[in-house]
Amino acid sequence: MAISVQHVVVLLLSSLLVAITIFLFTSDNARFPFPSLTADYTPNPKSQIPQNVDVSSDQTPQKMKLNASDEDEELKWDLCKGAESVDYIPCLDNYQAIKQLKSRRHMEHRERHCPEPSPKCLVPLPDNYKQPVPWPKSRDMIWYDNVPHPKLVEYKKEQNWVQKTGEFLVFPGGGTQFKFGVTRYVEFIEKALPIIKWGKNIRVVLDVGCGVASFGGFLLDKDVITMSFAPKDEHEAQIQFALERGIPATLSVIGTQQLTFPSNAFDLIHCARCRVHWDADGGKPLLELNRVLRPGGFFIWSATPVYRDNDRDSKIWNAMVSLTKSICWKVVAKTVDSSGIGLVIYQKPTSESCYSKRSTQDPPLCVKEEANASWYAPLRQCISKIPSGNVQSWPELWPKRLVSVKPQSISVETFKKDTEKWSAIVSDVYLERLAVNWSSVRNVMDMNAGFGGFAAALINRPLWVMNVIPVDKPDTLSVVFDRGLIGVYHDWCESLNTYPRTYDLLHSSFFLGDLTQRCDIVQVAAEIDRIVRPNGYLVVQDNMETIKKLEHILGSLHWSTKIYQDRFLVGRKGLWRPAKPEL
Repeated sequence: MAISVQHVVVLLLSSLLVAITIFLFTSDNARFPFPSLTADYTPNPKSQIPQNVDVSSDQTPQKMKLNASDEDEELKWDLCKGAESVDYIPCLDNYQAIKQLKSRRHMEHRERHCPEPSPKCLVPLPDNYKQPVPWPKSRDMIWYDNVPHPKLVEYKKEQNWVQKTGEFLVFPGGGTQFKFGVTRYVEFIEKALPIIKWGKNIRVVLDVGCGVASFGGFLLDKDVITMSFAPKDEHEAQIQFALERGIPATLSVIGTQQLTFPSNAFDLIHCARCRVHWDADGGKPLLELNRVLRPGGFFIWSATPVYRDNDRDSKIWNAMVSLTKSICWKVVAKTVDSSGIGLVIYQKPTSESCYSKRSTQDPPLCVKEEANASWYAPLRQCISKIPSGNVQSWPELWPKRLVSVKPQSISVETFKKDTEKWSAIVSDVYLERLAVNWSSVRNVMDMNAGFGGFAAALINRPLWVMNVIPVDKPDTLSVVFDRGLIGVYHDWCESLNTYPRTYDLLHSSFFLGDLTQRCDIVQVAAEIDRIVRPNGYLVVQDNMETIKKLEHILGSLHWSTKIYQDRFLVGRKGLWRPAKPEL
């Protein structure tokens, strides 16, 4: 049977198509949108990053130092040792350094004492570890096996902090000062001072000695984000409970060093029986609150000296009256509710005019502060300066402040470009094309947050972002807080003040390659592995040299990795841990 010319052409075209397909799937140079690590992902048909998305680095890439290995060298990992290794926090659990302290009077033993060099071991998983309860259910209950610490259940049972019910730890919303529930307590505050408009003029809150962070957890419903903090102390795992619940929290203490926040950052600070002696050391603890409180901001103090008149409480109250008067704080409300619990609300001045009118200049005004000044900086016995300009009109009401900026902190044009860039990258790349199951993401950390553009672009999703400003980078943390977001200063050559397995996703943009000029990338990878939850993510935007180095290290940790567009790396942590050493 004769073959027509048409049939020959069809056969030739089919053969050519097969050959091209084989070439594309076997070529080392071919890259495709990679399949998701989740079952419900559908690859986006778009193949190029939009032209309006700027993914370039602000700095020329430098040669990356791997220090501990080469790509061809196999990395070997060991489990961290010790009875408390499951919850190991290197800079807070350095017991050798703590034993050598000359004093613990000012909570020195609760402050950072980082081991040198930073550890490269991996923290083990708790027995029977489970995938965390998803938000918002996690606010009310978490798996006991994930945070198996029962002491608070017994220690605070009369105050309804936490209860153990079967396999779960349940959080009824109680607290030392609100044993009848945080809802009633917040309503009590609103009645005491109606000018406090949660989610409007009050957006960023600091909760000192926060317990299990039920106060901050409740305020999320009112569009308020609270930085809850407490030390790692006998109140076992309270911050770990908070983060497992999906509530913003960090480990810190008002001891001898400044808090790792910028000056004039918080709209409101709250202390409910937080066990801080505000008048100690010439009032240094309260002066530190004054530093981080925004001009015109409020301090709510709910403690027995406010509403009891025994000798001890009266002495503390009189000292507080004298101290607050000396720094020009005024009482704007003082009241007691039907349960007998009381509180006082102070307001910080909006100008320095009061300071010069004091009969004595004690405490004095501080000298000018430097950038990143609060990193390992001692507490000061002086009053932080109030910014010049019309601070009464700043910040804008939420949510307008998210996209507005103080002219003296950053140019409007720079701010606008950064906001637009991150909005485009997040919407067009991170949310649509990367292998991240965002429905499982609640706790997020941006390792080099800049102006907070990444967090701002995610503001409408049911998650929160801890914006980290590296201490060796430009100090932009004030801009982050001005936008109504939260964050901390940190040096990534050291361990972070958080428990293991507390974040669902870590993000880095053109940072890790540069970081290796200062410290060992393998140590940084071990810290990332410590922080990220099993099945959590590391999302990196960087040059290919950095990405390939990270891919090699993450592979040794048995993370799944995918590269997209020679620009983005997504790593996903599994449940793998090194074998326990034989006895």
